[in-house]
Amino acid sequence: MTVKITGLRRKEIDLEGRTRQIISMFLKILVGSVLDAAGISFLMYRNGIIMGGVMGVSMIFNHLLTTPVGLVTIALNIPLFILAWKRVGPSFLIGSVMGLVLSSVILDLLELVPPITLTTNPLLAGLFGGVITGLGQGLIYSAGGSTGGIDIVAKVLRHYFPYINYGKIVMGLNAVIFIGYALVFNKYEAAMYSVVAAFVISKMVDTVLYGLNYSKVCYIITEKSEEISKAITQELDRGVTLLYGRGAFSGQDKMVLLCAIKRQQIMDLKRVVKRFDPNSFVIISETREVLGFGFQYLEDKE
Repeated sequence: MTVKITGLRRKEIDLEGRTRQIISMFLKILVGSVLDAAGISFLMYRNGIIMGGVMGVSMIFNHLLTTPVGLVTIALNIPLFILAWKRVGPSFLIGSVMGLVLSSVILDLLELVPPITLTTNPLLAGLFGGVITGLGQGLIYSAGGSTGGIDIVAKVLRHYFPYINYGKIVMGLNAVIFIGYALVFNKYEAAMYSVVAAFVISKMVDTVLYGLNYSKVCYIITEKSEEISKAITQELDRGVTLLYGRGAFSGQDKMVLLCAIKRQQIMDLKRVVKRFDPNSFVIISETREVLGFGFQYLEDKE
């Protein structure tokens, strides 16, 4: 029996799916904003550790003028959002506005809570605060948003200078803020702890977005391509793609094996290659994600 779905019913189904998607996005950003603000308020800022980006600038203003950090963060982001309106796309911009407003408002509300001293050790505050804040920001990013500020600036700069790495732009802008904080307030140790916290946050964000199970991509240039590829597929249960290449120096045709493997299988792969061709040329690089059979299916990322 075939069930025919009318155009109206199809629109209703699409609307329901879209509504669930929006609710899921909002809840992720809300939970992420609470974690982001909690890590900053209860651990980092109360131990003199500042954030990078626009939030860090707002914290410096707070030291100078005792202005609310969240409110100043929103105010400083307004011209950035106007600048980025046509550069980053409406979906990312909407998610970023939600993340910015929620995290900033929650941060100012948490400052009204009676002081809770979880630790007075700035290193512990930087490490654990970085984990909590990074987890929160990772959730916001995974929902398609951001906390505004430096992410918007980096995206706009990447539009004009696509050859500059996104991470280097963020790192450079943050370095200026941390150095300024150290020089203006003579807080060199606090600035160093801020760098530690920023590093932990970036690693935690990567963990949320990409997971802990990083994979490896291997290129194997060998005279024993048939034997090695057969051993990889049978012993490691991994697929192999054969690429045709030519040595620039020798001019000889060579086979290049391309293989994506789990991190824990790297030693097994080296043993296989060494067994058949100790003179092979092997390139192993880390990759953030591998999607497909044997790893993670594409629909799991939707």
